[in-house]
Parts: sequence; C-alpha cells; structure tokens
Amino acid sequence: MIKWKGIRWSIHPLFVIIMLGSVATGYFAELFTLFLLVFVHELGHVIAARSCGWTVREVKLLPFGGVAEVDEAGGVPAKEEAFVAIAGPLQNVWMGLAAWGCGELGIWAAEWAEYVWKANVMIGLFNLLPIHPLDGGKLLQAGLSRLVNYYKMLIWSARISLILSIAMLGVSFLPLLLRQDGIQLNLLIVGVFLLLTNWTYYRNIPFLFYRFLIHRGRLAMKALATGKIATPIIVSGGQSVLSVARLFRREQYHLIYLVEPHRGEVRVLPEQTIVEGCLSESNPGRAVAELFR
Repeated sequence: MIKWKGIRWSIHPLFVIIMLGSVATGYFAELFTLFLLVFVHELGHVIAARSCGWTVREVKLLPFGGVAEVDEAGGVPAKEEAFVAIAGPLQNVWMGLAAWGCGELGIWAAEWAEYVWKANVMIGLFNLLPIHPLDGGKLLQAGLSRLVNYYKMLIWSARISLILSIAMLGVSFLPLLLRQDGIQLNLLIVGVFLLLTNWTYYRNIPFLFYRFLIHRGRLAMKALATGKIATPIIVSGGQSVLSVARLFRREQYHLIYLVEPHRGEVRVLPEQTIVEGCLSESNPGRAVAELFR
C-alpha cells in the first residue's frame, strides 16, 4: 500500500493472484500494461470525484478497475455519482483510440497496438456492466434513484447485481458444457468475487441506509439555504419511524404529513425529526405519532 496525493492506493488480492500467474507464464509485459490501464482508469474516477469536491480516502486496484472509498458515499447527488462513474471508462476510450492510432501510424507494432486497444475495450465495456461495484453498477444506482426511493434503490441494485453475478458464473461454464473445452477461469474468478461482494453488499443494506440518513443533514441545510421546494410524504400515525425514513428519496427534502382522519387534522414534521428518530438511541420501530408527544 502506498499513499499518493493524500489517497491510499493498494492492490486487491485478486489482482495479486493474476499478477503471480502472469509472471509464472511469462506475460509480464501484458500484465504491466494491464496495470497501467487500470491505474489510469481509476485515476479518471479520482480526478472526477475531486472535481466534485469529494474526499477520496482509498483506492483498491482490481484486474478490471478499482474500488474507491469516499467520505461522501450515500450523500452525493445522482448526477455526480454518474459523472464520477463514467469518468473511468472514458479513460479507456481515449487510451484505446491512441493505441489504435499508434498501430495505424506504425509507431507501435500492429500486434501490440491491437492488444492494447482490445484491452481497453474489454476493461471499459466490462466496467459498464450493471453490477455493483462496477461503474455500470453505480450508473444503475444513479438511474434507479430517479425512479424509486433510496432504500428500494439499494435493494434492487443488490438483487440485480446478484442475479447478473450468478449469470456470469453460468457463462464461465458454457465452453465446458457446449464444446467440452474447459471453463473460462478468469471469468469464473471474477464472477465469484462479484457474487461474494454483492452478497456482502445485500447484507449490509441496513448499514448503507443509515449512512444515507447520516448525510441527510447536509441536504436539509442546502434546502434551507436555497429555498428548495419540499416533497411531501403522507403517512398515518401508526407507521414506524423507520418505515417513513425508507420513503426518503435522494436529493429531495421532505415534509412528513401525519394524517389522522378521526381527529380531523393534519400535522407536519420536518424530515430531520424522522432522521433523528432513527439515529437516536430510541426505538426506530415506534409509531410516528409518538414523535408529537
């Protein structure tokens, strides 16, 4: 692990395994090139994240990209998340075009140029698969955020990622089933990694959701400073505080309307009260009506 520009850079054990295998089989030059391509890919994410004001703590390099740890996770606008996500594959676009151009102009040997531009295509397209934590998975989350509340976004992005990870494992066995050629080992290893990662992600959804709630204070301050129009959420007094919090949408500030037909009145709560009700030591499963007492 090294620290550069205030960011910890490390290599994931999966990359180390592939590196050792490449050295043992005499493909060191190809491996080093792959490492550089992945590094520049991830550097694109870092530059984009910092341009948005994010604080990047650590970057772990994988054979197909990397995973960045940022302080703002769970509290950034969807458009920023999409911008940072697409910044990585865009690096593969210009690097691939540059490699192709070097081959066409005779600057590089044709075979080497072909290897480099194909490697960029592979890395770029693979990262666009809608699987967490790939760039496509982040784009999926940003898109789902526009359609459903944040909690459902976490649930559905995890489910889609798990299904596609299992499908990737199935594809790795296709050569064995169809042509008796053996399995695609690299795809199998990556598929297992993504499956385990997304199973952990699915189990950590409660933690990820609470992290989202912690960042809601920033949205509230922004809404108050800019005069943003609040989005209403209509609930009954018997609903739990946590169930109401799960209705919160990304980038929208909410006012909670408690409707009690038998009393003929409507009472209003700011969303901060719901957030505090979830994050405090009190029971988040208690009824919303109790917050008025």
